[in-house]
Amino acid sequence: MKYKFIILLLLNIITISLNAQKLTFKKDRTFKIVQFTDMHYVKGNPQSDTTLLLISRVLDAEKPDLVIFTGDIVTGNPVKESWDDITKFVIDRKTPFAVTLGNHDHEQGVTREEIARFITSYPYNMNTPSVPDVSGVMNDVLPIYSSEKNLEVSALIYCFDSGAYSTIKGVKGYGWITTDQIEWYKKQSLRYTLSNNFKPLPALAYFHIVLPEFKLAFNDEKNIRYGLRKEEECSSELNSGLFLSMKEMGDVMGVFVGHDHVNNYIVNYHDIALAYGKFSGWKTTYTPETNGVRVVLLKEGKREFDSWLHLLDGTINYKVSYPSEFVNSGK
Repeated sequence: MKYKFIILLLLNIITISLNAQKLTFKKDRTFKIVQFTDMHYVKGNPQSDTTLLLISRVLDAEKPDLVIFTGDIVTGNPVKESWDDITKFVIDRKTPFAVTLGNHDHEQGVTREEIARFITSYPYNMNTPSVPDVSGVMNDVLPIYSSEKNLEVSALIYCFDSGAYSTIKGVKGYGWITTDQIEWYKKQSLRYTLSNNFKPLPALAYFHIVLPEFKLAFNDEKNIRYGLRKEEECSSELNSGLFLSMKEMGDVMGVFVGHDHVNNYIVNYHDIALAYGKFSGWKTTYTPETNGVRVVLLKEGKREFDSWLHLLDGTINYKVSYPSEFVNSGK
């Protein structure tokens, strides 16, 4: 009897833990995501204190269901203690969060694998350290469950490691999402599509380095866009084909990146929204503007979302609904 009670207690603890990590649409059938990107946090630097202030203010104002940090978050030592500073705000508020790494996160004497291990040890983190035979770290698909049917998946969030720099001799520039990562994505997408009566689920994708399609989309004047482009897009020199695969699979309706600090636009390209976050650091880099975040509000059962930029001073910019406010793009 004693052992039976202990087993039941352990099972209850495990169930509580799993439920705490489960993403679910709210009763009003919405799900809110806040994206922090390019924080370039350096512990002890007074300029970085403003970065921490941004986290606190935005979380209290927006009350997100999920926070995603999309790379170049900690760019100074000590690395682990700095991540402690950043994640404390979401952990204290019991907010689930995910991380995708950028090209600078691992440049302080700590490998990407080591960063992934301690990030995934934090409470409320949704990532897995690695996927067997898939390049990079913290490649994940995060299901968002129905507000009414507890076991039914209603939407997906893909997280990708977009690498750092080119790994091919003779090719300069930034990294890309590799062919094995794309094959992994296609398998996950197909699995969820089959389980949803052969209908692709609404999905979003988050990573750090911009796709080459961003530049193509913004340069095409027939595509409706909101927000600013203040620097040339710094994508990889090679196109590994992720955008094409997303079109083929039919699930991803929005891609969200960072990397280019003074770009914050969203543009429709062949019926997929391509969007930058909002630089979330302070004046520790070349960025002169007020920092902020991008917010996305998903709607259960619909292939649509609202999005806006929320700045440190509380200003809301470029609030749009996708796809209704992009109806003439890509035609």
